[in-house]
Amino acid sequence: MKEIQEKIKKFCKDKNLDSTLEIKVLDLVSEVGEVSKEIIKGTNYGKKDFKITENTESEIGDVLFSLITIANQLDVDLEIALEKVLEKYQKRFEIKKEIGSF
Repeated sequence: MKEIQEKIKKFCKDKNLDSTLEIKVLDLVSEVGEVSKEIIKGTNYGKKDFKITENTESEIGDVLFSLITIANQLDVDLEIALEKVLEKYQKRFEIKKEIGSF
């Protein structure tokens, strides 16, 4: 995961893709909306089981890219963050038999 974070950091630096944290968060929200749109298209507005669309993978990639740029700006190691959240979910599951919030 660290390699990917470094690759994105270098790409953004090389392409001068620096923006404020607020803009990066808005971009992430926008990209999640694009994934939602693909899910809606892939289910024909909930009328059928999901079938991956032509753009689903790309839109998920955009979400991931946006999230990584935020993590990089905040100096968050995504591997550590993911390990922590998996531990949190494991504890919740042991208590509640589900991972939803308490």
